[in-house]
Amino acid sequence: MLLVEIMIAVVLIAAFIQFQRLKRQTNYKTALLANHIDSSEEMKRTLAMGLYLRFTNDEINEKGYSSMYIKQDPISFESFVAGVIEKAKGGVTWVSPPTGDFGVDFEHDTKEGKFLGQVKCSKGDLPFNPLALIHSNMIKHGAVGGYVVTTGSFTNNAKEYAEGLNIELIDGVKLVEIWLDGIEDDEQEIKQMLPEYV
Repeated sequence: MLLVEIMIAVVLIAAFIQFQRLKRQTNYKTALLANHIDSSEEMKRTLAMGLYLRFTNDEINEKGYSSMYIKQDPISFESFVAGVIEKAKGGVTWVSPPTGDFGVDFEHDTKEGKFLGQVKCSKGDLPFNPLALIHSNMIKHGAVGGYVVTTGSFTNNAKEYAEGLNIELIDGVKLVEIWLDGIEDDEQEIKQMLPEYV
């Protein structure tokens, strides 16, 4: 009887060791894949373009888009960006009404103070004009900083204009990075809530 118990113990130990080895391999492969996805500039640019197409005014049927695609208007883009910023930076955001906002699409209240944001669903590079508008509103409302967010990018003049104004320029690729980081944080939080059998 003792011999049978020893054999069962050996089999269980071998199974446990095999399980741990496979778990390490799976974790390594998952981390490698996640690292590749995060570092893939091409993928981020593709996702930025997808965000542009998701939030443009083009009608789905008019352009022949598949019914499986998510299609929303540029006003919805403001809520999407506000949610991404809130998730990434903490604090509380709220989206301004679509009319009469004087160029402020959302406000972000943080421990450091109020930040104002302007959002542009654009396929081109934004000039300095949206930055000047958000800067003017920052001064008017006593905000400590601002954001100008676009699905595209910024002209060199816009980048130069932003220097020293505490306005964060978030282009399409950076927006995707922030969005993906928020998703990754959610996944980690979910994993921490699950039991240790995975």
